Amino acid sequence: MTLPLPTPLFDAHATGGGLGDLPEWDLTDLYPAPDAPEYARDMAWLEQACAGFAANYEGKLASLDAAALLACVQEYEAIDVTAGRIMSYAGLRYYQNTMDSERAKFMADAQDRVTNHTTPLVFFSLEFNRLDDAHLDGLLAENADLARYRPVFERMRAMRPHQLSDELERFLHDESVVGASAWNKLFDETMAGLMFTVAGEEEELSLEATLNLLTDTDRTRREAAARSLAAVFDKNIKLFARIHNTLAKEKEIHDRWRKMPSPQHGRHLSNHVEPEVVEALRNAVVAAYPKLSHRYYRLKAKWLGLERLQVWDRNAPLPIEQPKLVDWSEARKTVSDAYAAFSPKLADLAEPFFTKGWIDAGVKPGKAPGAFAHPTVTTVHPYVMLNYLGKPRDVMTLAHELGHGVHQRLAADQGELLASTPLTLAETASVFGEMLTFRKLLDGAKTKAERKTLLAGKVEDMINTVVRQIAFYDFECKLHAARAEGELTPDDINVLWMSVQAQSLGDAFDFMEGYETFWAYIPHFVHSPFYVYAYAFGDGLVNALYAVYASGLPGFEEKYFDLLKAGGSKHHKELLAPFGLDASDPAFWDKGLSMIAGFIDELEAMED
Repeated sequence: MTLPLPTPLFDAHATGGGLGDLPEWDLTDLYPAPDAPEYARDMAWLEQACAGFAANYEGKLASLDAAALLACVQEYEAIDVTAGRIMSYAGLRYYQNTMDSERAKFMADAQDRVTNHTTPLVFFSLEFNRLDDAHLDGLLAENADLARYRPVFERMRAMRPHQLSDELERFLHDESVVGASAWNKLFDETMAGLMFTVAGEEEELSLEATLNLLTDTDRTRREAAARSLAAVFDKNIKLFARIHNTLAKEKEIHDRWRKMPSPQHGRHLSNHVEPEVVEALRNAVVAAYPKLSHRYYRLKAKWLGLERLQVWDRNAPLPIEQPKLVDWSEARKTVSDAYAAFSPKLADLAEPFFTKGWIDAGVKPGKAPGAFAHPTVTTVHPYVMLNYLGKPRDVMTLAHELGHGVHQRLAADQGELLASTPLTLAETASVFGEMLTFRKLLDGAKTKAERKTLLAGKVEDMINTVVRQIAFYDFECKLHAARAEGELTPDDINVLWMSVQAQSLGDAFDFMEGYETFWAYIPHFVHSPFYVYAYAFGDGLVNALYAVYASGLPGFEEKYFDLLKAGGSKHHKELLAPFGLDASDPAFWDKGLSMIAGFIDELEAMED
């Protein structure tokens, strides 16, 4: 059962200083209010529908003909929609203010009730996976509507070797609310509650605002922010180590019982991607560290007039960069125009996000940090969360999350079970949207300094997306391997973190005392183990895809929309074939990495 855990609320607007009216979510498309009769109605319906589903189908799947099995699957899908709608509403409200105890309780209660109500459904995938292959193939052959769900069935049946007894699966389902999800909430609430005293600043800052100072033009402010981050993380490091130890151990137990060959294997299965494809990506990126991050950061040290870089210089603006505050209306116009230049249809799909309360943009106390696009359910629409501070990079974040939102809108026609895109392809539209926005800005650059600033910013974003995320992936691999050998102290985890940082960032860096704890604030390690390689996968894929677009492939626009509309209904090989691309070819990743290297080549040439 899919139980999306999302975010937010409000139909008003928040005013960000100098940024204009920043939109807030209007969640009434999900439910009018927490105490709305529609919410109570759906929760009651869910309980009855799940019980009825089990009464009608448990122990009987093998006896169903094709039409009856189709009806069964469609009934399951309808339940999935209602459960997803409830949890989307509860989660979105919570993420808009994680410090609000009423919202936290509302979400926890919703999760408890939905988990309890859906427990009778646990039999479905287990029993379905026991169907004889020949029998199922026969049913799919005689009913085209049933055959449309083949990708869902294949993903389910990929778990067959790792399936436990029905009783154990029910236990794990029931126990989930006090397992990983409880530790996730502890992490979220702790992070949202952290406040940072930064030297020179008039008031305490949130995590988001403190991280934002790492891109400040003033090196003293950047250093002060980094040192404050280190001090607060160190004060809380035992708690963060406990969270990671517990989650990694829980995963190890589940993986051992399920006979998973590696900690990463479950993620690969859910992503519908072969382990060797991920390994080829990882190896290609690590091999490219010297020509990408190592080379770029040596250039950056020269631009900043420094012998060595410190961690607070990693995302520093260039000295030639003019400080710029981009208000909300300009950010909206920049992204919308870039989307429209590719296709008016793309801009039209993005427009309701701005006009109908589908974006929550402002930075507010208690609001979850970062940015995301939540698809909710296919019968409603996605919601985008930002923490918009007016930096040029925030404009790219808007382009990125809107890409996700457009992708989710286009895939919705597939229906609830087929719309969800595996993580490996989930970053396609988002990164492509960023690339469209970047290329439009680059084409409009009027001076060499402006072009250099744009190129450097894009290279840094790509390094953060590719190099940094693969380093994160390696850190997770090391963390889970080490945890399998025993409890990890904070110092143990710190050492693992520093081993990948030095390797990935290169010889231009010194690392301040305290940076070893910066693993603590990365939410992906807690919420979605091994998710991070999807960013590098998406960036490499889009770089290759954009090269095909730039080469003038006939019908590219139509092929691109077809890719997005497919959602999770096709394997990556089938989706990329119309573009002449194949992610299972090790050389594929070199194409994407070559684009980053080419940008660095151009930056080096500007030094002459």
